Amino acid sequence: MDEPDDKDADELILEDFLPYRLAVLSHTVSTNIARTYDKRFGLSIPEWRVIAILGRFPGLSAVDVAERTMLDKVAVSRAVTKLIKNGRLDRQFADADRRRSILNLSEEGRKLHDEIAPLALRFERDLLQGISGDDLERFDRVIERLMARSRLLGMP
Repeated sequence: MDEPDDKDADELILEDFLPYRLAVLSHTVSTNIARTYDKRFGLSIPEWRVIAILGRFPGLSAVDVAERTMLDKVAVSRAVTKLIKNGRLDRQFADADRRRSILNLSEEGRKLHDEIAPLALRFERDLLQGISGDDLERFDRVIERLMARSRLLGMP
C-alpha cells in the first residue's frame, strides 16, 4: 500500500481501513472453520480454542485459558461449562483456593482434540495454498510487528 496523501489521511474508507480488513479476514476464516467444528463435532469456536489450548498446555485455570486464547472470561466460562457437561473436560479445584480450578481434557476431550487438530492443520494448509514461503515469512513478521505495536498503543 502506498503512503496516503494528506487528503486521504483525513478520510476513513472502511473497506481500506486495516483494522476492519483484519476483522473481516478473521471473521471469514473463523466462520468457515467453525462450520466444520459445529457440524461434525458440535463445538463452538471458543470451545475448540479451550480444547486446543488444554491439549497443548494441560492443567491451566480458566483465567489462564482466557489469556492464552484472547477470549473474554465469560466466553471461556461458558465454553468450559459446556465442555464439562459434555464430558470433554475434567475440572479439579486447587486445594489452597477452591475458587481456582484446574482444567484438563478428559479422555473424550483428548480424542476429540486428536481428531480435530489434523483437520485444522489441513484447513490452514488449504488456506495458505499458493502463497510462497517467503511471503508467509514476511506475513508472519508483519503480524508480529502489528501485535507488538498494538500492545504498545495499549490495545489487546
